Amino acid sequence: QVQLVESGGGLVQAGGSLRLSCAASIPIFSINAMGWYRQAPGKQRELVASITSAVGTNYADSVKGRFTISRDNAKNTVYLQMNSLTPEDTAVYNCAAAARTVPGTSIPLYTYWGQGTQVTVSS
Repeated sequence: QVQLVESGGGLVQAGGSLRLSCAASIPIFSINAMGWYRQAPGKQRELVASITSAVGTNYADSVKGRFTISRDNAKNTVYLQMNSLTPEDTAVYNCAAAARTVPGTSIPLYTYWGQGTQVTVSS
């Protein structure tokens, strides 16, 4: 069982920055993949960024060049640095962990979730 606790959300003006943190209850080097999802009202949940030992980092097109995912194994924490925020980034952001992949594939199977943190960007 993996417990994930997010922090760092809040209200920020357009163009501003926030850094989200996700603290895991187990060593993250033992986890297949860590990711940040977001869901805005009336929209589908989307994978914003992920980090794996196998392929490194991956980003949704909507955040490339603005968001950076990183990890600190010593602190068992994954971060999401968000710069140049726009109102379209407003959403609940969830940290997720994948202990394994979808059977027969290399796709991370995210089965552990944090409680979510609200990010609101005002125009």
